[in-house]
Amino acid sequence: MRRLTALTAIALFALVFASVALTYIEPAALSPLALSYVRHVPQDLNAPNVVTGILLTYRAFDTLGEVAALFMAAASVGLVVGAGWRRAGATPAQEPAPPREASEIVRTGAQVLAPLVAIFAAYIIMNGHLSAGGGFQGGAVLAGCAALILMADPQKRLNLKFLGAVESLAGVLLVLVGVAGVVFAGGFLDNRVLPLGTFGAFFSAGAIPLLSVLLGVKVGCELSVILEGFRA
Repeated sequence: MRRLTALTAIALFALVFASVALTYIEPAALSPLALSYVRHVPQDLNAPNVVTGILLTYRAFDTLGEVAALFMAAASVGLVVGAGWRRAGATPAQEPAPPREASEIVRTGAQVLAPLVAIFAAYIIMNGHLSAGGGFQGGAVLAGCAALILMADPQKRLNLKFLGAVESLAGVLLVLVGVAGVVFAGGFLDNRVLPLGTFGAFFSAGAIPLLSVLLGVKVGCELSVILEGFRA
């Protein structure tokens, strides 16, 4: 009976996805809202990357809410998973045995790749206003670098206090830049609180590069905390 129910559910999901896939038609032109964003982001924000301009200026308050949700997820993992053995009434002596050491290939590969991944994360974060990328994407890659280090050295522990302090500082600065936009520009997290610069230049698009850096640091720290929490 249980297997029949599972097969029925799978068949229904397949039917829904098939109907969506078969009836989907690629739009021949942008919608009026999308066309408005494509026109106004380069003109008003001086940012070639329309998506980053939308995320960090036009709907920046929503982006801040998404980061807050990620912070709550990291805090929940730290409280629920990290203290699991205490809730169960166990003692430190009853904790699981330390994991087996990684092979030499994994350790050597991590030593070579981790710095390159960190540099790539910085590149994604810093160039988010010019090309594909931004704070969320770069922060995820930064957390991937932390995951690579933890895989190569299972005995290593991330400094959760340091990560928490850096994440909190980045969040406070992000809000302060947003408030500065209200005072000195046209609204909360308005990128025009800083000079817009030359279109397409590295130092351009006002406060968007700064916001991208703060967002990348915050996301990277939060995801790293989640990784460490699941290892506890």
